[in-house]
Amino acid sequence: MVVAMVGARSAAMGTNRLVDRHIDALNPRTRDRELVRGEISVAATRLFVVAAIALFELACWRLNRLCLLLSPVALAVLLGYSYTKRFTACSHLVLGLALGLAPLGAWIAVTGGVDPRILVLCAGVLLWVAGFDTIYALQDVEFDRRAGLHSLPARLGVSRALWLARLFHLAAFACFAAVERAFHLGPLYDLGLLVVAGLMVYEHTLVRGGRLVHIERAFFTLNGYISVCLFAFTVLDLAR
Repeated sequence: MVVAMVGARSAAMGTNRLVDRHIDALNPRTRDRELVRGEISVAATRLFVVAAIALFELACWRLNRLCLLLSPVALAVLLGYSYTKRFTACSHLVLGLALGLAPLGAWIAVTGGVDPRILVLCAGVLLWVAGFDTIYALQDVEFDRRAGLHSLPARLGVSRALWLARLFHLAAFACFAAVERAFHLGPLYDLGLLVVAGLMVYEHTLVRGGRLVHIERAFFTLNGYISVCLFAFTVLDLAR
């Protein structure tokens, strides 16, 4: 299962760098990326993506039949996301879907089937990712508009996009809370939810008014904490 995750993520990241390399070369924020500067060749990156896809498919084959049958769907979402910013401001939701499929994939890998309850967690991840990716897109508002690229901040403006990101995270928190009832979790999970709520509020405080000075902490650091926190308190609750 870990091998499948590594293969899928590597294929997605490699594809994103390939597809966006010409755009990245024009963006001051991304023009120093290795592929843009020629430190990594296009041919080598393509080979890396093909190898990552092969690794993912091999892992799915070794897991179970349903994983293998659904693997093209997962790849279509993971690799297709890289093109969405060219035609829809809802690209943040597509990225959320790509990551939101992870709990479902893990469930199928372990059980060999689908339980509707896991879809609640998938929805939570989708909305959580859409929220923080909307925040991340604040950095490129002017560039996206000039380049004809689509994002919620570029389409709606910074203030409205931030309000939408808050709504995404509020809905995500509601989904995470619903997971407790769906899987009969207990007080330790509830404690984890309180910590997650505090981190989400702090994240939005850091970027209030469209401030970008703390964008790295809001996007990378705090969401890393949220991920680890939700996982750790879930494990602790299940182990009690």
